[in-house]
Amino acid sequence: MMARDDILAALRAALGTRGADAAQVRREAAALLDDLPSTRPVLASADLVAEFAARLTTPKVAATVDRIASAAELPAAVRRYTEARGLPPTVALQPAAAITALDWTGFTLHDKVAPDETVAVGVARWGIAETGSLVFHSGEDTPVLAHFLPLHHVVLVAAGSIVAYLEDYAIAAAGERPPRNANLVTGASGTTDIEGSLVLGAHGPRWLHVVIAGA
Repeated sequence: MMARDDILAALRAALGTRGADAAQVRREAAALLDDLPSTRPVLASADLVAEFAARLTTPKVAATVDRIASAAELPAAVRRYTEARGLPPTVALQPAAAITALDWTGFTLHDKVAPDETVAVGVARWGIAETGSLVFHSGEDTPVLAHFLPLHHVVLVAAGSIVAYLEDYAIAAAGERPPRNANLVTGASGTTDIEGSLVLGAHGPRWLHVVIAGA
């Protein structure tokens, strides 16, 4: 008998059964779904966009938010952000058609994020109101390092792609081909490893700015 078999046998003995009852597992899973509201935290607002924005700006998430009517206004929103912080109009642009097709007149653009990149602009697939998280699926138009290398990460997310809970994102993505890599980013990078003090920018962007497009 292999070590794995020994371990599984011990677990079965401790549970008092030789194996799992598949029908019972299905019944218990169904019971959880029947009373799903009791397992979810209550959101403060029924307006998912407002809830998402409020969560983003909490001290723990430590992001900033801008609202625009449509994605076409993203370059103007990025300009407001860079000018307010005295940053040069030079950005690494995620190679996604949703943002590369916009009018970036006045900006110096490049499509690769350098290790010392100051500002990168990207687009998230979904936003999660419960946690203020952004969801990125890796692909040809979504390089993973773009979410982690820049000092300032400016992210566009459509209001219509904001879901209430984490499992709602899983449901929304169920019909898509699974990505090689999925990143859920919640706020600026931070750590409290040193004396319990929050330090931002420890292993990723020091500043996260989310631009929500649409009502």
